[in-house]
Amino acid sequence: MKAILIAALLMTALPLQAEPLETEREKIDYEIVTEGLVHPWSLAFLPGGGYLITERPGRLRLVDAQGHLHASPIGGLPAIAEYGQGGLLDVALHPDFENNRWVYLSYAERTNDGVGTAVVRGRFDGSSLRDTQVIFRLLPKSRTNRHFGSRLVFDRDGYLFITLGDRGDRPRAQDLNDHAGSVIRLHDDGRIPDDNPFVGQRNARPEIYSYGHRNMQGATLHPGSGKLWTHEHGPQGGDEINLPQAGYNYGWPVITYGANYGFGTKIGEGTAKPGMQQPLYYWVPSIAPSGMAFYDGDRFPNWQGNLFVGSLKFDLLVRLEIANDKITHEERLFEGRFGRIRDVRQGPDGYLYLLSDARNGKLIRLRPANGR
Repeated sequence: MKAILIAALLMTALPLQAEPLETEREKIDYEIVTEGLVHPWSLAFLPGGGYLITERPGRLRLVDAQGHLHASPIGGLPAIAEYGQGGLLDVALHPDFENNRWVYLSYAERTNDGVGTAVVRGRFDGSSLRDTQVIFRLLPKSRTNRHFGSRLVFDRDGYLFITLGDRGDRPRAQDLNDHAGSVIRLHDDGRIPDDNPFVGQRNARPEIYSYGHRNMQGATLHPGSGKLWTHEHGPQGGDEINLPQAGYNYGWPVITYGANYGFGTKIGEGTAKPGMQQPLYYWVPSIAPSGMAFYDGDRFPNWQGNLFVGSLKFDLLVRLEIANDKITHEERLFEGRFGRIRDVRQGPDGYLYLLSDARNGKLIRLRPANGR
């Protein structure tokens, strides 16, 4: 009787092994690496194992290689405004992090002039950031509480790209004297590159690389070409994937495949206009994209070269096949299984990692069902 009772307790305590998840090209298993995160927004992989994870309310969390979430948040962060869609957003490690220990964070910053996206860097000593420096501030600030962006990507030449939203004020995305609605390009210490497209131009912010964007919450480098790829939220429809190029105008809000919320009425002048770039790909209706990663590991050979995008609206992961910078096929995966997917990353171990955006957010590792 005692043995039966113990067996019953063990069966209750241990979760049953989930059935493999079928996809068009791979059979997937998964595990929860850690949970108890409060609206996690982004993650970075630490050399030797472990993770840095941002929580939108303003905390940077350390998770060790075994998935243990440290009780105390990382210290040394600047004051962060949890304001509407704003808070602590992206995290990125310097390409030479193992030697210089620089960690970069994008976040909503409040001053007497309002709130805007800012980027800070600090040296990570294992429990705190020190020698912190704010290297970028969106100008002008405003009182709106939405469309902060923001992703951080280093390219192969060491330039830092920062994606920004239009702050919920549409005309700002077409104003070159305004950072809102643009991709920013800087040196790693915040200096402005001499070859940025608007350096020396009157009434233009020299940090701007491309403009006419709505709210970019996904950015990554193509593993082959090294090109920057971004995606942005449309309004009611019109989420876009773009390949930003220096000095180009991506059209928002003059052209869009979206429509006014609730009414379905036209925005701007239509879907095309000379001098404004067409998206590489777009969604109607919107999927509310967040997070973006190419896959080039060896764990999922049938996903080589595919692009993965999280969906906040439909609680799923989108897989996109690509040929010659053209998207040729879309598959929607795991709808409703993991909740709102805020970030997607390929780990140094070749697995795919997802962050679920919730009050009890989770870090999820996708693995091949065959144990590769």
